[in-house]
Amino acid sequence: MPSLEVLTAFAVVCFLLSITPGPSILYIMARSISQGPSAGVSAASGMAVGSFVYVIATVLGLAAIFKYSPIAYTGLKIVGAVYLVYLGWQYFKPMAQPAGNPSLSKANNFAIMKQSFVVELTNPKTALFFLAFLPQFITNENAQVSTQLLILGVIYTLITLCCDISIALLSGKVGNRLHKNNNQSQWQNKLAGSVMFVLAGMIGYESIK
Repeated sequence: MPSLEVLTAFAVVCFLLSITPGPSILYIMARSISQGPSAGVSAASGMAVGSFVYVIATVLGLAAIFKYSPIAYTGLKIVGAVYLVYLGWQYFKPMAQPAGNPSLSKANNFAIMKQSFVVELTNPKTALFFLAFLPQFITNENAQVSTQLLILGVIYTLITLCCDISIALLSGKVGNRLHKNNNQSQWQNKLAGSVMFVLAGMIGYESIK
């Protein structure tokens, strides 16, 4: 079991990392601004579940596959990029329900959660991050390593989830104000779709360079 000092230091680092702008935050902001705060919270929750899956993979040693198998790593990144393009295209389809509607049903929120889970799961960088980051806070490599990794992974996931939910709620308020104007609502949809395309392009570029 990590000491209190180690856990405190780890929590501080996790918080700083969680509020640092990155692809995950942009994704959650796009969802919140376009579809309302509940959609952003659903997106954050889905990504947290995906992140926890990688925590388990790290504990079991499966995350090492991405470190030593470039084909698996690149392949999963490409799948993730294609999926983001698909999600982005949904915002540009004329027949689609306006994504700026903040009153989403539970079914729609669950769908967003599932989509976000897939987005996070197709980001092998998360696995490599845990593989490199979590062991730095293991206090005794000869005792309960798996337990310590699991505890640290859960703490990281919960802190990130809380920060992401806060970002989703703040972004959702901005989106709700913009939604009052129909023209701005259409702009919100296109902005969200464009963010998905940009993220997909970033992933695709990293995969082929």
